Amino acid sequence: MRLLFWLFPFLLTAQNYDIVLQHGRVTDPESGLDAVRYVAISGNKIAAISEAPLRGTVEVDAAGLVIAPGFIDLHQHAQTPEAYGFKAMDGVTTALELEVGVSPVSEWYMARAGKSLINFGATAGQIPARMAVMKDTGDFLPRDNAMNRASTPEEQKAIESVVQKGLDEGALGLGMGITYTPTATPDEILNLFYLAAKFKRPVFVHMRGGNVIASLQEVIGDAAASGAPLHIVHINSSAGSKTPEALRFIEGARSRGLDVTTEAYPYTASATFIESAAFSNWEHQPPGYFASLLWPPTGERLTRESFERYRQKGGVVIRFGNTDEMIRLTVASPFVMVASDGALEHPRGQATFARILGRYVRDEKALTLMDAIRKSSLMPAQRLEAMSPQMRLKGRVKVGADADLAVFDPATVIDKATFEKPRQNSEGFRYVLVGGTFVVRDGKLRPEAHPGQAIKAR
Repeated sequence: MRLLFWLFPFLLTAQNYDIVLQHGRVTDPESGLDAVRYVAISGNKIAAISEAPLRGTVEVDAAGLVIAPGFIDLHQHAQTPEAYGFKAMDGVTTALELEVGVSPVSEWYMARAGKSLINFGATAGQIPARMAVMKDTGDFLPRDNAMNRASTPEEQKAIESVVQKGLDEGALGLGMGITYTPTATPDEILNLFYLAAKFKRPVFVHMRGGNVIASLQEVIGDAAASGAPLHIVHINSSAGSKTPEALRFIEGARSRGLDVTTEAYPYTASATFIESAAFSNWEHQPPGYFASLLWPPTGERLTRESFERYRQKGGVVIRFGNTDEMIRLTVASPFVMVASDGALEHPRGQATFARILGRYVRDEKALTLMDAIRKSSLMPAQRLEAMSPQMRLKGRVKVGADADLAVFDPATVIDKATFEKPRQNSEGFRYVLVGGTFVVRDGKLRPEAHPGQAIKAR
């Protein structure tokens, strides 16, 4: 045994692995490892991590680069090949549609099987279920019936049936956008929480608009009553100037044993569909309100007249309404995860994680590199691993974990996407691997690769 102990380092170096990342700074948020190591990959798993040199069929010099777990985006709306390419160039190896969700769930998963650059997954969506049952004419978000009128008792039962079918088919939880279905009664929302609790899966919720404390009281109260885990999306966007009070509220609930988590993206502007309930009654707002809105196709700031015209047309609009101070406060909070709320019309969909690393870690030092990586990988994995055992092997750099890795230059990583030109790749990610397959190599996207796997509840 003593001989084997002394020979072990030599046995590691003698073995030939598929891929070896050499001389990189390994940052593992689970163990706290932050040191130069060799990382070996065999198949789709991390096979060895060593101070001593390792040999591989493919050897990559990662000197000066950080080797981190691939980032897990819990809030990615654009689920297309183009969007997956931008995500990979931003260090993301798993992109999940958990807020709005999808329906039918099985069809959504089948459409991506064997065709995806990165890992994908979704919740069973309250919004698409309500739209289908109530025969709303909207596309992604409600535009009329599901937005403007209350559901009947029969319709509520039908909505629950559609959502339950999605949960039966492996959806990662229940996606809920109450702000986009303002006519949904508290009883309707609570009953959906009870349904999620039966499956022991989280509710990923965009709270009601208006008073943020009252909105928090509704969803946290529903979580406490039902026992459903709760994830509140983009707390910075929902709370605005009330972010300190909102974070205090969530922290209080967590400290008393409630399973409540939240997320944020690092931008002062939000984005959503102009025809949605988020802008109901804006026709009566003072003229100055409309200047906070930007129309991406033209780059113009809106007036009352252009707002009414585009609301009839429909499309994504950007709204400026937060401050850098609130963003720094939110991303630095120890229990807030990083998630993009990604769509192609807003730079957050293409550049959230590079912006966190470049601006808020390197330039402003609002949080440490390890904290940023933890918020972007391990914490999202832990949010899901109770119902999806796949996630126990993601968000870590350790032997036996999935070889989902983001390798970047901490000195140069930065976001390039802007509000005027959002479709721009981030810079600084030199290598990104999904299941041991390069999807970014030498800083260039490899769109022909399709190693992405479905992330589902079990």
